[in-house]
Amino acid sequence: MDTDLLKTFLEVSRTRHFGKAAENLYLTRSAVSFRVKQLEGILGVELFERQRNNIQPTPAGERMLGHAEAVLTAWERAKQDVSLSQLQSTQLAIGAAPNIWDAYLQAYLQPLHLGLPGVALRTEILTPAVMTRQLMERTLDIAISFDPPSLDELELVPLGRVKLLLVSSKAGLAVADLRRHAYIKVDWGTAFNIVHAQDYADLPLPALHTGSASIALDFVFNNAGCAFLPDHLLQPHLDSGELHLVAGANAIPRTVYLAYWPQNERSLQVAQAIKILKSDGPHDAESITTTKAQSR
Repeated sequence: MDTDLLKTFLEVSRTRHFGKAAENLYLTRSAVSFRVKQLEGILGVELFERQRNNIQPTPAGERMLGHAEAVLTAWERAKQDVSLSQLQSTQLAIGAAPNIWDAYLQAYLQPLHLGLPGVALRTEILTPAVMTRQLMERTLDIAISFDPPSLDELELVPLGRVKLLLVSSKAGLAVADLRRHAYIKVDWGTAFNIVHAQDYADLPLPALHTGSASIALDFVFNNAGCAFLPDHLLQPHLDSGELHLVAGANAIPRTVYLAYWPQNERSLQVAQAIKILKSDGPHDAESITTTKAQSR
């Protein structure tokens, strides 16, 4: 199987347009069409309904999406595994949503690197659904999220907690005052959305939805806005007076979970990674504090 055929299929599925897919892949439109026809010939089914300016996957095309992504992910991992240097014996794939990287995980990359000698780290920004599928397909070793997959086959480990605070770039504001300010809604998962809907229904319609705390923070500064953001990311800005807590808004805690497949052939490395992620780091508490300060 030519992986270029799968890449082309996925790009046409994403753009719903042969011309745009061709531009993104640096190909001619006829080359994109030819590759799709090749893949359809191999599979013996039509993958797209071709109508003018309206390219839609057929039912077979919809079913093919997950398989194509799985094959490409497995192929990329295989290439990286066989290309490991003499100093590296294995590869550990870690997936998390953008908000997890910003709020919790990024500060632990250096401790993981130092605490897992001989292991090459592969990090991914993934949606919860894709993380669950890749865990089951064994192309992902560790998935970290606020809303862990509810599958009996997977092991779940609580890693820590993130405290979300409602802050504004202007001082002296209460929740009722925010109606005149730009509100940024960050995706902190299902439990957060429930509390948000119950206790903060009067907040203004979001000027921005995002899954990234760093994007939200930048938008708050640039637009005199407000948002729920993690305490460790906020603390330097609260100390400097750049940001301010909104009066009357309670902190919303969220637990960070790690999910893994217990029969993973890299179970030893997974266990070592869990130990690092649940502790203050591979050496001492000071090393983690330093890494977190640098990440800010």
